[in-house]
Amino acid sequence: MQKFRKLFPDVKPVIAMVHLNPLPGTPLYDADAGIDGIVAGAARDLDALQKAGVDAVMFGNENDRPYELAVDVASTAAMAFVIGRLRDRIERPFGVNVLWDPRSTVALAAATGASFIREILTGTYASDMGPWTPNAGEAMRYARRLDRGDIVFLDNVSAEFAHSLDARPLVDRARSAVFSSIPDAVLVSGAITGEAAQMADLEAVKARLPDVPVLANTGVRHETVADVLKIADGCIVGSSLKVDGNTWNPVDPQRAMRFMDTVRTARGA
Repeated sequence: MQKFRKLFPDVKPVIAMVHLNPLPGTPLYDADAGIDGIVAGAARDLDALQKAGVDAVMFGNENDRPYELAVDVASTAAMAFVIGRLRDRIERPFGVNVLWDPRSTVALAAATGASFIREILTGTYASDMGPWTPNAGEAMRYARRLDRGDIVFLDNVSAEFAHSLDARPLVDRARSAVFSSIPDAVLVSGAITGEAAQMADLEAVKARLPDVPVLANTGVRHETVADVLKIADGCIVGSSLKVDGNTWNPVDPQRAMRFMDTVRTARGA
């Protein structure tokens, strides 16, 4: 947990998503806009989020639907290219998430200098992508081999788009992951992107893991963020900062500013 506290020493961080447009080779890719269009869209969202005052940003390929559990190397390479093009304008700590491939996410973090990753690292699931059995040991050993043992691992213990085949309660699965020295922070999610985690789940996991950073991973909104931060040690936010609150739209600078104004008020209280 020390790596998380070192990265965010004095704040419950708001980590805002930079959702890249669909990458080359994926079903929704815009060949007319090309890779330069992806860079331009990411630059626009990055600038808006940083101006709003978020604590960190995370680059993800949410638009690469339908998702894969073993991502094509071209997608990871394209993400690295985009982040490389933006590297000089990134002013906050940043992380990466290649949905849903922990090894590719670690590789991307190593290539770009990302401080943290978000992934499904533990559990067994029936999912929209088929049987889902992540291998945390492989991902963490891979980070060591790439000389990136400093990467902060954020483990989403309640996978989206999936149903856990582990009959243990969520709090026991989270505690077991921490006992195995896997995550630097635990994430609690709703059922899909943009859908809020149950407050009861967030409260239960935090109560069971009082000394572990626990973050809300999905569905945090302007009207709920103050209550979320009373319980959680931070949050990851994407959809709420978009035009009309739609996950697939660009970031709305005014919505992002209003969200962070609410956060600052909540922190002050």
